[in-house]
Amino acid sequence: MKYPDNILEVGTLLPDYMGFIFWEKSARYFDAVIPQLPESIKKTGVFVDETIENIISKVEIHNLRAVQLHGKESVEFCVNLKTSLAASIEIIKVFSVADDFDFAVLAPFEGVCDYFLFDTKGKLPGGNGTTFDWKVLEKYPSKKPFFLSGGIGLNEMDAVNEILKTNLPIYAIDVNSKFEIEPGLKNTNDVRTIRELSLIIKNK
Repeated sequence: MKYPDNILEVGTLLPDYMGFIFWEKSARYFDAVIPQLPESIKKTGVFVDETIENIISKVEIHNLRAVQLHGKESVEFCVNLKTSLAASIEIIKVFSVADDFDFAVLAPFEGVCDYFLFDTKGKLPGGNGTTFDWKVLEKYPSKKPFFLSGGIGLNEMDAVNEILKTNLPIYAIDVNSKFEIEPGLKNTNDVRTIRELSLIIKNK
C-alpha cells in the first residue's frame, strides 16, 4: 500500500495484514504516514537487506505488528532482530522459489521466524507478478506455517482453493500486483471480491 486514501478504502475491508514497503528502490516505496486503521489489521513492514536499527525505527514510528524480510538476511540477522523487537511482533522470512528450490535452506530459520513466505524467483525481490509451480511445495518438509505469494489474482482462486485442500500448512495468501491499478494503488472492488471469496473458502 502506498496512498493514504486507498489505504483507508482497503482498510474498511479488514484484510488480516496490510503491507508497506520500506525499500527505496521499489515503485511501491512508502514514505508517508499510515492513517488510522482498525486494530485487527496487522500493519506489516517490508524490508530488503535493511539494518536492524532502521527496521526498529520503522516499527516504532508506524506501530508495525509484523516485519517481512525480502532480502538475503542471515539466520544470525533474524536472531538479532527477534531479540531486538517486542515478542508480539511477527517475523516473516521470504524465500524466492524456482523448480530447483532446496528446502533444506529453511531449517536454520525455523526457530527464528514466525512464518515463511514463498514468492516467485525473479530479478527483483518480490513484486514479479508471476506464479511459481506450486507442485514444488509437495516437497515442503516442515510444519512451519507459511504465506503463499507470487502473482495471485482472481483468476488463480480456483487453484488456491485446491491447494488449500492439501495438508500443507498454508497460513495466508499474499496478494499484490494483480489487484493494482498502478504500483501501490489497489483496485478496491477486486480486493473486496477476493476478500469475499476467501471468507467463503475459509468457511467451507
